[in-house]
Amino acid sequence: MLDNLSISLQNVVKKIAGARIIDPRTIDEMVKDIQRALLQADVKVQLVMGLSTRIRERALKEEPPVGANPREHVIRILYQELIDILGKGTDIPLDKQTILMVGLYGGGKTTTVAKLARYFQKKGLKPAVICADSYRPGAYDQLKQLCEQLNVLFYGERDSAPLTIVRNGLKELKGDVLIIDTAGRHALEPDLVEEMKQIYTLVKPDQNLLVLDGAMGQIAGKYAKDFDDAIGITGVILTKLDGTSKGGGALSAISETNSSIAFIGTGETLDDFERFDPDRFISRLLGMGDIKSLIERAEETSAAEDLDVESMIRGRFTLNDMYKQLEAVNKLGPLKQVMQMMPIGLGVDVSDETYQVTKDRLSRYKVIMDSMTDEEMQDPRIIGSSRIKRITMGSGTSLADVRELLKYHKMMQNAMKGFRGGKFPMRKLMKRFNM
Repeated sequence: MLDNLSISLQNVVKKIAGARIIDPRTIDEMVKDIQRALLQADVKVQLVMGLSTRIRERALKEEPPVGANPREHVIRILYQELIDILGKGTDIPLDKQTILMVGLYGGGKTTTVAKLARYFQKKGLKPAVICADSYRPGAYDQLKQLCEQLNVLFYGERDSAPLTIVRNGLKELKGDVLIIDTAGRHALEPDLVEEMKQIYTLVKPDQNLLVLDGAMGQIAGKYAKDFDDAIGITGVILTKLDGTSKGGGALSAISETNSSIAFIGTGETLDDFERFDPDRFISRLLGMGDIKSLIERAEETSAAEDLDVESMIRGRFTLNDMYKQLEAVNKLGPLKQVMQMMPIGLGVDVSDETYQVTKDRLSRYKVIMDSMTDEEMQDPRIIGSSRIKRITMGSGTSLADVRELLKYHKMMQNAMKGFRGGKFPMRKLMKRFNM
């Protein structure tokens, strides 16, 4: 999620955390690095300059709180100021409601409808979806297939008028959360506005959610304002934040309008979708992790006996643990996203190789571990050349496969060690931020 911006900001934090002294020169270098990172992420120049001025003034004038050193104090200021430019997120209640989904053509609205249904489904609610997009070829089939995949109630008609479809769908569907997908347009045209108003009058929705592509950058603010003026937007959903360099512009631009961000799309699968929380979002951008989201995701996808998140955090990661947790970790989503939720960026460098663990490799790893003894599973350090040969013959794999497993386990174990105190210099700072 916004990898380039995150890497740049994490480098700023590392530089501050490792500085011998915090003086005006250090502050000026930090501010320049922040400016460069935000401008490259398409954040508006005026916003960046205002943020820079506030950070510089606070860092030079404010006294650190009791118990905090100057380095921690400066990082805390950066954290607070970045949160401020994002505004507050939209709070969507987890109860019975009707949601009207609107947006521009090509913004990922139809897929987002399914992701939103999945979100409520994971929270224990019963969602239902009406497809009122009868203009885009394939919209009906796409949404119907996604809803069947999720086992979510669906209603649509291929050739009827949107208002008719919605009226009939309201009679047919019963659910806790009713989500209505409307047609997208290339621009906010008069006929679209009139159609939205008619559906709005018929449905009287509790939420009007606008879906926008995060890659559009600063112009997202204009569209948020236009839609808000037309029907009154209660929240914005930003999609495709995993593959754009302009996400920072979209995020900040929307916060300057009367709208606020409700959800963000962070990947291609239906589970790559989360409620937008500025505090958590900035924590992850700065490499401070998001343990709350990790635990929430674990609770949604795994039974308690499947995944011991506390054990992972404390770094107790034997081969036995890895065997039990491989499938559970896989359920949490792409491993890179999971690792980004852990505050390892400041203390442990995790290579891209660590992230690239496919389902096939996980399956192969389990076969290899089935050929190991209990002693080897508990303490892989004892596995030498002769044991590797035996494990290879028993599992029907190669020497390279077994060594790859041991190497992967070692990398994961080293990453987890970042939670055990001394190797994680920002641990105290995170406590002060209540993270």
